[in-house]
Amino acid sequence: MAFIYYVTQIQFDYGAVKLLKQECERVGITKPLIVTDAGVKAAGVLQKALDALPGITVAVFDQTPSNPTEAAVRAAVAVYHASGCDGLIAVGGGSAIDCAKGVAIAAAHQGPLKTYATIEGGSLKITDRAVPLIAVPTTSGTGSEVARGAIIILDDHRKLGFHSWHIVPKTAICDPELTLGLPAKLTAATGMDAIAHCMETFMAPAFNPPADGIGLDGLQRGWANIERATRDGSDREARLNMMSASMQGAMAFQKGLGCVHSLSHSLGGVDPRLHHGSLNAMFLPAVIRFNAGAESIQKEKRLERMAHAMGLSAGSDVADAVRDMNARLGLPTGLAAMGVSRDQFPDIIKGAMADHCHKTNPRIATAEEYAGMLEDSL
Repeated sequence: MAFIYYVTQIQFDYGAVKLLKQECERVGITKPLIVTDAGVKAAGVLQKALDALPGITVAVFDQTPSNPTEAAVRAAVAVYHASGCDGLIAVGGGSAIDCAKGVAIAAAHQGPLKTYATIEGGSLKITDRAVPLIAVPTTSGTGSEVARGAIIILDDHRKLGFHSWHIVPKTAICDPELTLGLPAKLTAATGMDAIAHCMETFMAPAFNPPADGIGLDGLQRGWANIERATRDGSDREARLNMMSASMQGAMAFQKGLGCVHSLSHSLGGVDPRLHHGSLNAMFLPAVIRFNAGAESIQKEKRLERMAHAMGLSAGSDVADAVRDMNARLGLPTGLAAMGVSRDQFPDIIKGAMADHCHKTNPRIATAEEYAGMLEDSL
């Protein structure tokens, strides 16, 4: 049985952040906690959000780490309760938005955060008591502003997913202006994250034609614009299309993801210093090659359809094209260049096989096949 759900209210345009007060009033948030990070604050983007909230008392938590942790969620929950807040605004990339989703759960539900993790059977324990959230993305990568999931590193060092329609932001305010001038390295890494979402969810075998269409269009936009956005941080058209590709990838991945994310989530838990988007970029070519033999991929000509969206002549060109794009964008040449070594493979494989994305890949990978993908990505 296919379950297809779309999704939340989205305000999308240059200058959309100015609608923040209006959206707080619509949702019923009168005293928000803004969840952000030090980089967003230093870049002046937090101030743009504050300027859009005249007359509203606001508390701020600006200590979100680059990979959100259970400890950061606890710290933000303490600020939330101490300040008497009644809602959340996430201003930042996927880390800030996911941290805010963790706060939305933990501030309104009892027990440790792992109680609500997807692989612990916790999704159904997340109720409509979850704190209302508005998301304002400042990168074009995760698409967490329109997604039902969050990825958080727990106290036991596992990097786990939390999934519930109750933590989907009530409004996504997608303002490409907030991404102008984003550094080239971060533009490239987050952009490849968005492209990985579009590609991997399109390869996932679940029946969801709307997700397929949205993912393919997002891939076309992302692939055509990522080099422009990376080369020129002020390219408004490229920034708009990259933000759309990011949003579309997450709208589509309700269909499921796969081995790229199983590996990225696991390795991100093993070494939290590694950037999720860069990991997705590194794993994508190997996983595309692994998936090429899947019955659903061949029957529905999935590689050929992605190739068409990317302007390539054949489906067999897709994996190499991603590898070449990574090189042109200046991303690492492989996992070894990111400091990953073979002695970490057993822990990475163990985590990948337990990840919530493992079983939605078009081919269910064995430990040996994961080892092959890691070797191919090294």
